[in-house]
Amino acid sequence: MRLIFLGPPGAGKGTQAQIVSEWLSIPHISTGDILRAAVKNETELGLKAKSYMDAGDLVPDSLILDMIRDRLEQPDAKSGWILDGFPRNVAQAQKLDEMLASMGQSFDRILSLEVPDDVLVARLLGRGKDQGRSDDNEAVIRRRLEVFYESTAPILEFYGNRPELTIVNGDAELDAVSEKLKTAIRPLSSV
Repeated sequence: MRLIFLGPPGAGKGTQAQIVSEWLSIPHISTGDILRAAVKNETELGLKAKSYMDAGDLVPDSLILDMIRDRLEQPDAKSGWILDGFPRNVAQAQKLDEMLASMGQSFDRILSLEVPDDVLVARLLGRGKDQGRSDDNEAVIRRRLEVFYESTAPILEFYGNRPELTIVNGDAELDAVSEKLKTAIRPLSSV
């Protein structure tokens, strides 16, 4: 089972990906986690990424793709995976398609969590208080959502004509959203 989780900041992608990961016994692969681990472990790719990060630059897509490819080739990802936080734009989605094809893989389902902006803002403001994230004020959060809609939302159009895309209403209790995701995945799996 190979899944891609999409959705705006605060939609619950990471939390739901972790729940589904445990349910299916496949790794939850977050690009942020891959980057942090590669930098911490001082891998060749991690050192390259660190040089960009230290300069305040974005890590180039090609380097992120190399890191993802490296992670997808690990033994625990042979039976499946969940990508969380990637792709972030249409160019990355196209490169991901090419990379997976070159690996003889494809994804089974793209799950996009949709949540109204006011709910996302309220969730992120609450999360900021809980986790001491002082940068999470309403103006910053609304700007992050704008950036998401400008760069990431067009991915839904890119994937829009594919049967693998499933839109899930993420504006519900945690367990209810988990059940909706499992229902969307169940026809594909033996779980």
